[in-house]
Amino acid sequence: MYSEANSGKCIIFSAPSGAGKTTIVRHLLAHREDLAFSVSATSRARRSNEKDGADYYFLSVDQFKERIDKGDFVEWEEVYTDQFYGTLKSEIERIWKLGKHVIFDVDVMGGINLKKAFGDRAIAVFVKPPSVNALEQRLRKRETESEESIRRRVAKAGEELATADRFDQVLLNDNLSEAKENALKMVSTFLET
Repeated sequence: MYSEANSGKCIIFSAPSGAGKTTIVRHLLAHREDLAFSVSATSRARRSNEKDGADYYFLSVDQFKERIDKGDFVEWEEVYTDQFYGTLKSEIERIWKLGKHVIFDVDVMGGINLKKAFGDRAIAVFVKPPSVNALEQRLRKRETESEESIRRRVAKAGEELATADRFDQVLLNDNLSEAKENALKMVSTFLET
């Protein structure tokens, strides 16, 4: 279990790609000043609209593996071949030093691993899409994924949906406005107890 003096709580949002977790996390950040976003590290290619250090810390595959060997990650995973994602210990410490709680927007295995690392100091929320078909439509609307990437993400979504019962809360996102408000209630209740 991860421990750090003067540490806050952790809010973990996980979901298959396209379920709406990033939109929900942005809503929470806009409505709660006591939260700060944990920027994940990745070895995947940067999209045109992404900024290093804001959306992700972009590392080469070799740099990522070096950081793994040094023990710099709270958790990490090779999601696809040579596509690593992880949470740097230094990122958590940075946020806690600001006196804020950490909010994560991570893939499903990352969420499960973060919950293991932080235990009762974390709430893990699984954002569930109304269906795999709706998920595919959302990925296509983004216009940021190749056809191969969409197929790969949709195929993985079935496996990820089966892990929902490993989370503290399941948040259905079939109506975005309702999902945002329900997420705010969940987080507020957790932080105020």
